[in-house]
Amino acid sequence: MKILLLGGSSFLGRAYASDALARGHEVTTFNRGRTTADLPGVETVRGDRDHADDLARLVEGRSWDAVVDTSAQQPAQAAASAALLRGRADHYTFVSSVHAFADWPAGTVTEDSPLHPCPADTPPGQPPGNPLKAGCERAVLDGFGAERSLILNSGLLIGPHENGGRLPWWLERMARGGRVLAPGDRRRTMQVIDVRDFAAFGLDLLTAGTTGRYVTTAPPGLLTFGQWLETCREVAGAADTELVWVDDAALLAEGPDQVEPWSELPLWAPDVPELTGVWLADTGRARAAGLRCRPFAETARDTWEWLRNRVSAEDTDAEGRKGRKEAAVRQGIEPAKEQRLLAAFG
Repeated sequence: MKILLLGGSSFLGRAYASDALARGHEVTTFNRGRTTADLPGVETVRGDRDHADDLARLVEGRSWDAVVDTSAQQPAQAAASAALLRGRADHYTFVSSVHAFADWPAGTVTEDSPLHPCPADTPPGQPPGNPLKAGCERAVLDGFGAERSLILNSGLLIGPHENGGRLPWWLERMARGGRVLAPGDRRRTMQVIDVRDFAAFGLDLLTAGTTGRYVTTAPPGLLTFGQWLETCREVAGAADTELVWVDDAALLAEGPDQVEPWSELPLWAPDVPELTGVWLADTGRARAAGLRCRPFAETARDTWEWLRNRVSAEDTDAEGRKGRKEAAVRQGIEPAKEQRLLAAFG
């Protein structure tokens, strides 16, 4: 098949490109070229999807069997690409998120859960927010038609080339050794999916011409937070690392060292009502359609291997551009704050 990736150079788009090339498909990527280099073997078209002239240049003399959109963040972006490509491709995959559901993360969500009320014609340039993904979905369905559209509501993606800094932060923190603040209940289960498993499932559905909606993440109960941290410690070879568990209430107590859930200690989701359903998305439809998830230990090992071999800021890519260090950690607690908390509670 001939597949167009809107994005295609970093993390999820890269995983789609790698798997599609391995299956023998012809792949075109459309991106600005500002992050990582595109994979060898793809046709690269440089451009900004917010610029009409760039989109027009993309479709000039080209058509595809299918489109995969991993990069739309604004409904106006999705509307413009869907309108332009509906006569140039037969199938449109839009990678959305569980964030699009109005009930998440407080409640369990399924494919039939209500979406945030964000319209398809929302003006461009909106500040980032969960409802925008719902507007993007509506824009794709309006522009391409439900009979030719596939919506994948992604859960939390992890794996090599991760650009969110969550699994990389924990691996690198474990590698530094010493006493590590371990938040909350070690028995609380999580839902995370390897980016390669997500892309493989998406391509399986695409090549079959599947339409509709799929909540796409690991099934509930497959992994606990304790297993997550212990695996990170083992994979990073941190034999001298000690996990110091501190309960949710102590970390959430008001004061100068109150800890911000999710970001200061990545993926820590305390047991509070507003996060009851954060790891309880119903993935039954996706599993029935063939979704398979590899063990977390394999993902952690592969991510650690990538972290140790990623390009430095001084390297150049195949196009001669200065390299950009991938997955620069953007999350994580300040070391001094972690030490104060360990002294207080450990």
